[in-house]
Amino acid sequence: MSHEPSAETVSSSLDRYRALLRVAEAIANHSDLSALVQDFARLLPSVVPVNFVGLSLHDPRRGVMRLHALRANVPADIIGGHEGDPADTPAGLVWETQQTLLLSDLSTERRWPDMIRLMREDGVQSCCLVPLTSAARRLGSLEFSSLEQHAYGIADVELMQQIGRQVAVAVENVLNREAAEASRRDVERQRDRFSLLLRMTNTIASTLDLREVFKAVSLCLREMVPQEYASLILCDGKNGRVRLHALDFPENHGALTEGAMSDVAGSLAGLALERRRPAIANTLSDLKAFAHAVPQLLVMKGFQSMCSLPLLSRDRVIGCLNLASHQEQAFSEQDVEFLSQVAGQIALAVDNALAYQEIHTLKDRLTEEKLYLEEEIRVEHGFDDIIGESRALKQVLGQVEIVAPTDATVLILGETGTGKELIARAIHRLSGRHARTFVKLNCAAIPTGLLESELFGHERGAFTGAIAQKVGRFELAHGGTIFLDEVGEIPLELQSKLLRVLQEQEFERLGSTRTIRVDIRLVAATNRDLAKLAEEGRFRNDLYYRLNVFPLTLPPLRERREDIPMLVRYFAQHYAARMKKSIESIPAPTLETLSRYHWPGNIRELENLVERAVILTQGTQLHVPLQELRLVEPERAAASPTLQDAERQQILRVLRETKWTIGGPHGAAARLGLKRTTLTSKLKKLGLSRPRE
Repeated sequence: MSHEPSAETVSSSLDRYRALLRVAEAIANHSDLSALVQDFARLLPSVVPVNFVGLSLHDPRRGVMRLHALRANVPADIIGGHEGDPADTPAGLVWETQQTLLLSDLSTERRWPDMIRLMREDGVQSCCLVPLTSAARRLGSLEFSSLEQHAYGIADVELMQQIGRQVAVAVENVLNREAAEASRRDVERQRDRFSLLLRMTNTIASTLDLREVFKAVSLCLREMVPQEYASLILCDGKNGRVRLHALDFPENHGALTEGAMSDVAGSLAGLALERRRPAIANTLSDLKAFAHAVPQLLVMKGFQSMCSLPLLSRDRVIGCLNLASHQEQAFSEQDVEFLSQVAGQIALAVDNALAYQEIHTLKDRLTEEKLYLEEEIRVEHGFDDIIGESRALKQVLGQVEIVAPTDATVLILGETGTGKELIARAIHRLSGRHARTFVKLNCAAIPTGLLESELFGHERGAFTGAIAQKVGRFELAHGGTIFLDEVGEIPLELQSKLLRVLQEQEFERLGSTRTIRVDIRLVAATNRDLAKLAEEGRFRNDLYYRLNVFPLTLPPLRERREDIPMLVRYFAQHYAARMKKSIESIPAPTLETLSRYHWPGNIRELENLVERAVILTQGTQLHVPLQELRLVEPERAAASPTLQDAERQQILRVLRETKWTIGGPHGAAARLGLKRTTLTSKLKKLGLSRPRE
């Protein structure tokens, strides 16, 4: 009896081995797993009965079995990409035991119920899984599935094992090539990143302007990591809040507006600042977990992951770099490690820029203060000591001694020329702020459009003509006293900002969003009736109450006539010294006449008259042009003037100066602090009418 194989069997075996050889040749040079399995599905049916070919590889980093690719030669819903615990899949058992697994009838299989159910839904009745093992490691398993029960015999299994050994070599080659390619890409990426980091470092190291630092960082970040949002928040050490600075915003909106101040409690950035290390929310659910307005707005705008990196400089936290992406898992460990280095360089640049900005601000302030003090010296306040022995003056000086040591706001009231600035200086000299600057500003002397800049300063480019940064009077007076003369002339729209300075001791320069805190004591002065202006709606009530903490009313010169001879002698000696003249006496009749005059212009008018007298005097006896007084009021010069006379002269003087214009913003009524109808009524009462041309 012959045991030699039949010619048909030999032919079938040869066909199988030829097919196996074609499979080996086909997979030998593959560099892509998906294409590799696709070739399996095309060639293997000629070798073994197979309808589906699956390739499951073990991911050692994550500890899962992943179905990398699956191809079928029949229609099915099976796709690649499934992941599962090794214990939950047949492939996991084969990978772990390194034993071939043959499942001839899936209807009787009770293990792996979820996986078996999915296979049966696609019509699979039997399958064979062989281990994929190279000389270096266990890779996973190769699965052959059929729509028939008991599809695979012993010969088929042996052939599948041979195929599995060849596929293992091919898979390892593919994985090695992928690893090498990934390593090459990683090296190139790291090289490119560090090149960018070096470029960014060189750029930001060459500038001390904070905005230029932000601009350089923004340009480099776009090339470093995939992100669609980048911001920088800087800590405000005084109040524990942060300010948002734009680097790369999709749009300004609410809490995402550049310059916005906020706290960071409940935000990802707050977590990074608190822990002093990076904080990552790499999924949408992680990002939604933060209740702060910023992450919530980012979620609304379609962002799904975010990374916050603290800026650490000299062992202190100065701010935080925030990045966000529309993709989940956008920030890998390598990204975060690299971005931490970026944050370190940004921290140094920002810290240097802030230090420079602070030094520059202090330098500007000192320069402005020096110029201001030089101007004050040039003005030469030779009458700083207040002259007089009258009871009315002593009452005022007694009040000055009481209020000066405090930091209370003082409102000095009185007619023009009564010496309000001298009283303000006396308050400053007697206060605890006497070693710091006394800054003054006449609010009526500054055009309305420039008054805000004069008070609070401005940034370069804040308005047409603002070619340089300017330090305002409030900033200049930090630590000292600011004196605002003619405070009743401040326009309504600016009064709210003045009120804020008085209440909060903070303000912003024109064109800036940075809050500046100051420590100042305010002394204000006015010759207008602020209470009446407040009733008429021309002055804010709340500001009036803030100013009127400690009012001081200065008496006009006509109410302290006994001081006039002392003042005349003082001014005569002062101007004689300046003009290098020797004046030894003042005629008694001259002093008597000057003491009887009602002085509508008060001390200022008296000083101007004495200065003219010194100029006109040729000898050692002061010659005062008394005829000027008689020209003003010839019939009343020798009589004691009444209050009505003084009011009449004041109104006449203003009417002449305004060329008898009663109404309007520059008319006599406005300058006298009266309503137009009130002034008209007074003119009738005083018998005054416009003279004919």
